[in-house]
Amino acid sequence: MLSFFRVNAVYQIFSLLILLILIRMPVYLVGLPQLIPELQWMLVGEQINKGFVMYSDIWDNTAPLSSLVYAGVDGIFGRSQAAYQIIALLVTYFQTLYFTIMVNNRDIFVKRNYLPGLFYLLFMNISFDCCTLSPVLMATTFVLLAFGTLVKQMSRLEATDEVFEIGFFIGIATLLYPPTGIFILWATASLLFFSGANLRQHSLSIFGFLFPLLLTALFFYLNGTYEAFYRNFISSVIQIRQYNLNDFRTLLATLLLPMGFGIFGFLRLVNAVGFNNYQVRCQQVMMLWGITGIVSIGLMPFLAPMQFIIFVPPFAFFTVSYFNNYKKAWLAEIICLLLFAGVLLIHYQAVYFKGVETLVQLKNLKLKEEDEDAAIQNKKILVLGEGMEEYKNNYVATPYINWSLAKYELENLDNYDNVISILRNFEKDAPEIIIDKVNLTPKLFKRIPALARKYHPVGKGIYALEQK
Repeated sequence: MLSFFRVNAVYQIFSLLILLILIRMPVYLVGLPQLIPELQWMLVGEQINKGFVMYSDIWDNTAPLSSLVYAGVDGIFGRSQAAYQIIALLVTYFQTLYFTIMVNNRDIFVKRNYLPGLFYLLFMNISFDCCTLSPVLMATTFVLLAFGTLVKQMSRLEATDEVFEIGFFIGIATLLYPPTGIFILWATASLLFFSGANLRQHSLSIFGFLFPLLLTALFFYLNGTYEAFYRNFISSVIQIRQYNLNDFRTLLATLLLPMGFGIFGFLRLVNAVGFNNYQVRCQQVMMLWGITGIVSIGLMPFLAPMQFIIFVPPFAFFTVSYFNNYKKAWLAEIICLLLFAGVLLIHYQAVYFKGVETLVQLKNLKLKEEDEDAAIQNKKILVLGEGMEEYKNNYVATPYINWSLAKYELENLDNYDNVISILRNFEKDAPEIIIDKVNLTPKLFKRIPALARKYHPVGKGIYALEQK
């Protein structure tokens, strides 16, 4: 496999596409389990297309540009998991192709070949949840574009005003996936240490980063919804998170191989010779990327292998260096095949071995398969409590999609402003069914008798709207 992709030929572009399809086809044929965040993104897109305004009429912390993408997908394909997977495959292929062509054209490695694309493609399949159109997948595209512009500046004697693009791309990435905003520090440090950028160009790069962010804030301000934008999006980015120990175990099992080969590749470069000054600087920039990625973990909304797609470029970069420094070609081929087998085993086992207890099942991320009430189908519902399963075959009513955001208003019913806000939200978009998992409805009806007159219990924790 290594010898095949060492050949620098145009047909390798199609080889990478065929390999990507072959890797993902087995899980496509079996059917990927639907993910909780995946359904949440679909609901957001669906609500936007109904005319509701993000953050004020839709209480969710999905980033603004990601929300627009999901609205576009919903407008064309509806609530389609297949559409998310196909678009994700195309985005993955674009990133693979761009990364490969960029490092070859910029002579970042001593020899031009398609090994960067091979390992980039492999590590983009570390887990089945990487097959969906996640915000981090879309954001990584723009961080890669920023890297491409950055190395272009480093190849020159002096930086140019194109540094604006670096900040602008990272700003767009932030509007897709907020933790990537930390990469403006990576870009600034790289320009400072490894290019001839002056103070004006540093300022230009930072302005490029702030420009799309300020435009977005201005849009919500002029729309009169800046307070909701701040509460449901900006403040949620910096809130303290509590992660489950099982999440770390799953991540360690999933990331062990790409992270291990990336570290070994970096260590091989420490004493390696034959690189010019420009190539060494590129290696240092990629090392800073990895460090910045570690810092961004604290901003991740939840822990899952898909969130670590941002680490794929440095993993792939240093893995190429690991195999390039192998003198015994046959041994390198065997190790490469074992690496492929290990990564794909982890990728497939959560889909094919559903009834077997394995370490990387991502149970916390999957929608639970529960017996659905046949009477609650294609209804506008409100779910009080954790979980998204009830929305799978139903529609959202009221702004309260995200329980972690909604509970601060719904559980604080002693606040008069909250009571008025809840009543207005019910009047604007009344749910046909209320599913109460936290026994909140009795208190809610006590505080708002107008709602109590409209709903009657039809089961344990289930209330239906009176039909006129």
